[in-house]
Amino acid sequence: MKKTLFSLFLLTASMSTYAQDAVSYLTPPQEMADLLLAKPTPAVLIDGKTQWILLSERNSYPSVEELAMPEFRIAGMRINPSNYSPSRQIFINDFTLKNLKTGKTEKIKGLPSALFAGNVAWNPGQTKISFTQTTAQGVDLYVIDLASLNAVKINTEPLNVVMSNGVFWLDAETLVYRTAVAPASSMPVKPLMPKGPAVQQALGKASPSPTYQDLIKSPYDEQLFEFFATSQLNIFKNGQQTKVGKPAIYLSVEASPDKKFLLQRVINKPFSYTVPARGFPSTVKITDLTGTTVKLLADLPSSEGTPSGYDNVQNVARGYSWRADQAATVTWAKPLDSGLIKKEVPFHDAVYALSAPFNGTPKELFKTQTRYRNTAWGNTTLALVYEMLRSKQTQKVSRYNPQAGTLETLYELNLTDKYNDPGEPVTEKNEFGQQVVQTLDKGTRLLFNNTTGSSPKGDLPFLAKFDLKTKKNDIIWRSAPGTFEYVSDVLDANKLVLLTRRESQKDVPNYYLKNLVLRVADRQLTDFTNPYPQLEGVIKEKISYKRADGVDLTGDLYLPKGYDKSKDGPLPTLIWAYPREFNSAADAAQIRGSKDRFTTISWASPIYWVTQGYAVLDNAEMPIVARDGKKPNDTFVDQLKLNAEAAINKLSDLGVGDRNRMAVGGHSYGAFMTANLLAHTNLFKAGLARSGAYNRTLTPFGFQNEDRTYWDVPELYYQMSPFSYADKIKTPLLLIHGDSDDNQGTFPMNSERLFNAIKGFGGTTRFVFLPYEAHSYRGKENILHMLAEMNNWLDTYVKNAK
Repeated sequence: MKKTLFSLFLLTASMSTYAQDAVSYLTPPQEMADLLLAKPTPAVLIDGKTQWILLSERNSYPSVEELAMPEFRIAGMRINPSNYSPSRQIFINDFTLKNLKTGKTEKIKGLPSALFAGNVAWNPGQTKISFTQTTAQGVDLYVIDLASLNAVKINTEPLNVVMSNGVFWLDAETLVYRTAVAPASSMPVKPLMPKGPAVQQALGKASPSPTYQDLIKSPYDEQLFEFFATSQLNIFKNGQQTKVGKPAIYLSVEASPDKKFLLQRVINKPFSYTVPARGFPSTVKITDLTGTTVKLLADLPSSEGTPSGYDNVQNVARGYSWRADQAATVTWAKPLDSGLIKKEVPFHDAVYALSAPFNGTPKELFKTQTRYRNTAWGNTTLALVYEMLRSKQTQKVSRYNPQAGTLETLYELNLTDKYNDPGEPVTEKNEFGQQVVQTLDKGTRLLFNNTTGSSPKGDLPFLAKFDLKTKKNDIIWRSAPGTFEYVSDVLDANKLVLLTRRESQKDVPNYYLKNLVLRVADRQLTDFTNPYPQLEGVIKEKISYKRADGVDLTGDLYLPKGYDKSKDGPLPTLIWAYPREFNSAADAAQIRGSKDRFTTISWASPIYWVTQGYAVLDNAEMPIVARDGKKPNDTFVDQLKLNAEAAINKLSDLGVGDRNRMAVGGHSYGAFMTANLLAHTNLFKAGLARSGAYNRTLTPFGFQNEDRTYWDVPELYYQMSPFSYADKIKTPLLLIHGDSDDNQGTFPMNSERLFNAIKGFGGTTRFVFLPYEAHSYRGKENILHMLAEMNNWLDTYVKNAK
């Protein structure tokens, strides 16, 4: 079987050319174009005192010409070589401040005339706002003073935000940031004659690696990475910029709660050719605010040696971070199982701590029975410890008592069990200005916020009190039926003053001030209007149905405005989906989503086609469930068939979908699903597959939630690859891919090779290669063209199908 797959791959790989239409950019019907280009509602950032709202407006989509600007793709990153920043960003183009006491809107003075802002943050005192301003030549740092409503640039050299934003407030008046150490124009010049070939080697040590993109490929790439990633750390205070230490490649910098130390992770050579920058060798150290090393914590190796398989980790320390509840204590975890989760040991991880002045022996805090993830610190007697096993889809949350050193399980649940998820603990600022878990009722309860609130009635977000003794979650507020409202922020946990975001099918999302104790009328803080008048009157409902083996399924059904089933009859239908794996059939059957959410449109949405006379089933559930002791993917194709048949039968039984005019589509793993359905069934008239992976041997060390390697289960990799059955794909399939896809595993060659294979066997297919697009599409002209291509394909092979 392996031989057959590789033979087929080599056959299609040899086809280096294919027919291509000479096409200019197309545009879809006007209703679709208007939906795409509608101005999005502003983003909202409210200060901690609930005095000001910062409204940030963004353009909908940049032009393809902007995407075409030069970029370097190295070390898993995409870098703009002109200004020390990531390429292809989406920027804020306007700021407005609204005073919540007066209701008055204020314009900010001193903003750049052409605003390209990002990385917005309030200072700890809630009196100033920082943001970065990106131009073609560099990145600057601005601060808005609320007292004067004026924005001022504070940096003297251009910022370097290649590795990360790297800007943070140390205190109410002090900023930490990184600057470039040389003009971007002085970058290394690529020699016409290289010093020699790029060489990699393996000397008998296992180094399984996922299929990362944009890695270092040559010595010149190494030079470029070092040049653009190196930056100078700075502190700005009282109008003065002061250098901290020497230039380095900073992976992360984090201030201690008492603001006296910096926890730094700095990248070292040699750079890897098989993992991105975050996996390069690095040094973890503590410095003072001058950059002087106080404590060297670890020299970490490249992550190349990480064993394959989810929940396996390197046999080294990991997760260095400050304890939020202490002045200057750093913590980290270390495996007790050599990094191998299947090793039978009583405890898999241990967590250690070291406090200032960092010259003592690290103290073991606790051990975990599964894989440690993180700790939410609280006070002297409370912290929440999170453990997780991705391979088993389980999570455990325990109470850690720092004084007693005890660990007590609070709850365990499947990550896919959304009905029983209590939510996330509400936090407050402690004496160090750090967010810590807040306790209520004399320390006996926690406040949990669940912004999804999945239930048998659909998503109904809630706020609950969790009793630490009984371990029960008592809901004290829940979104009212007919609306979708969640708590955006708890402004006062004791008085239960909340900031919420509320919407319904007809009501645009807006923000409200709510008081659960006084129970006064909610105060509306924003007044956003409907950006999509074209969708008014569109029918939306959450439908439920069963597949043949009894698993319950749901989907979001959209029908055209004015549609009358008795007069108009069944419609051409588009089913849009994304498969997900479950270890529990009960979890797979849970209802996800809400019929009461306001319909918003992104570039990726299938809802556009409800304006063109189609019935659209969005978020059609495609669960892949573990059966009879097997893993979910062992019956992947069979379960896809069951899911698709159930959806088609339900739409047909409702009388709204014409089973003879059905299309299926999806993006990424949804595209993979689409190609598989067309390869193994005759249920559809056409398929739409965007940016998918179709040959699983190109991701041999695992994919999605499959952690077995190709060599463990070669038959599975063959059977799950629609590329293996390209000769069976006779249903018309439209393939779309960005030529600069940056997603792990979805190389553009997937679509190229599948197109060639289908074409080679006489199938009906079309391949659209979008210039300069990554896994998520951004260019206005490209997206309009994508919509036009999809619309033409659906009209030709579905709506007007013979």
